[in-house]
Amino acid sequence: MNQRIAVMDLGTNTFHLLIAEKAENGFKEILHLTEAVKLGEGGMKNGLITAEAFDRGLKTMQLFAEKIAVKEASQVRAVATSAVRSTKNGQDFIREVKTKTGIEIEVIDGLQEAGLIYKGVKSSGILSAEKALILDIGGGSVEFILCDEREIYWKQSFEIGAQRLRQLFHQTDPMTEENIQKLNNYLEEQLQLLFLSVKNWDVQQLIGSAGSFETYAEMIEVEKGNPFNIQNIKTYDFEMDEFNAIADWLKQSSHQKRMAKRSIIPLRVDMIVVASLVTQFVLQKLQIKKLAMTTYSLKEGVLAEEGF
Repeated sequence: MNQRIAVMDLGTNTFHLLIAEKAENGFKEILHLTEAVKLGEGGMKNGLITAEAFDRGLKTMQLFAEKIAVKEASQVRAVATSAVRSTKNGQDFIREVKTKTGIEIEVIDGLQEAGLIYKGVKSSGILSAEKALILDIGGGSVEFILCDEREIYWKQSFEIGAQRLRQLFHQTDPMTEENIQKLNNYLEEQLQLLFLSVKNWDVQQLIGSAGSFETYAEMIEVEKGNPFNIQNIKTYDFEMDEFNAIADWLKQSSHQKRMAKRSIIPLRVDMIVVASLVTQFVLQKLQIKKLAMTTYSLKEGVLAEEGF
């Protein structure tokens, strides 16, 4: 029987379960589940996982444990990021999951997270000899990795994920021009280390890692009347004018208008606005002319680390 691994990426907004087995060219996907746990909802400002979010997270981990048993994965890795590592009751959640499911959660710091994202993105085949900046926008944190296909030159994690930014700046819908400006000023202040670290490098393109970038791509293709299934693609190259048109629309959109777009999954209806503002800000600030994305991220990085 093929060796199977179950990888869980337990983020601030979403919990992913990927069960895979070794194949000739890397891995074969057996099961991929995405659950909108929203572990950081309502508690990020106070540094707590709320009782409701705690319960949603626990139920999802019980569901994952059942799926892992059915698919007979012999190896299990559960990796938790910003919401668990930065909350006062994150360790309580880890203990409760272990008691109820037997799954041991491994909490990684921001630099470890960035390293795994790089491995995942690299395994998609999107990197080349030219310098690129990977951007992963999570609910709790944002990771940047300056790299090429051979190595990482610099990496950093910033606790300014979409859930945090939404709570700080997206109180009205559509966002006010004043709050958009406040958000940009905040990014200018928070990302000084990024600007200093990349200023002497010739960064050719920004590569988005999964999440919101998948939504941008789907919005663009659906708008053009093209069939689009994110499950069938590994990488995607954006036309900059098409991305900017989508970002500008999102900036002016209401919750109802976003809900009406079938190209925006319910999980991202509210987070996508601040995510697009972060993406636009980085592109403009660093004067990057090329934008691409890959559906590979942290969980595929764990697979790569395990030899899949």
